[in-house]
Amino acid sequence: MRPSRRQPDELRPVSLERAVVKFAEGSCFVKFGDTQVLVTATLEDRLPPWLKGQARGWITAEYGMLPRATLERTRREAAAGKQNGRTVEIQRLIGRSLRSVVDLKALGERQVTIDCDVIQADGGTRTASITGAWIALYDCLAWMKTREMLAQEVLRDHIAAISCGVCSGVAVLDLDYAEDSQADTDANFVLTGSGHIVEVQATAEKTPFSEEQFATLLALARKGVAKLIDLQKMAVM
Repeated sequence: MRPSRRQPDELRPVSLERAVVKFAEGSCFVKFGDTQVLVTATLEDRLPPWLKGQARGWITAEYGMLPRATLERTRREAAAGKQNGRTVEIQRLIGRSLRSVVDLKALGERQVTIDCDVIQADGGTRTASITGAWIALYDCLAWMKTREMLAQEVLRDHIAAISCGVCSGVAVLDLDYAEDSQADTDANFVLTGSGHIVEVQATAEKTPFSEEQFATLLALARKGVAKLIDLQKMAVM
């Protein structure tokens, strides 16, 4: 029995609340169980210097955790004067994931910055961030359409992410912290609405896993992401 008493293939309760920030072009408050992330999308008429003159836009992301998002207070990275490696890795993952389903030429010479602020962390903050970021980006692009800033469709597909793992020899979906901290194998899958793989992060924390176990985790991830994308579709109807 899982600590949360869920079935192996059962997601935590997921909610995607749109338009929660008054001044942002797009926003989403996403909850995966007790993990809560506030995501905003900001349109900027500027580009990284290396992209200027290439007739295409850019999607980038920033990620951070509030000091009391976890059991004990975490020092703000701004106070430390630098971001830690985990933060940099996650925000790059979020940016890559979104860019994989965006036509950057159709976006034009503009940048959309996605900010993911973790309010409460109980495992799966990066997967929740990616799933909620798609909603925020969708609303930002809709904001642009109403102002006739886009000549063609920018979003090519949905994108969502979920964690899977092997806990006590059993493959399970959507790990909370209690499972994540004890898992034999921990994996994150980023998949598109059409089922294509964008990124897989899989690590044997204790015992190396087999190809058969990996295939089981991928099948679980496909099932979980399909449910998340259904929720995204319902949210933007």
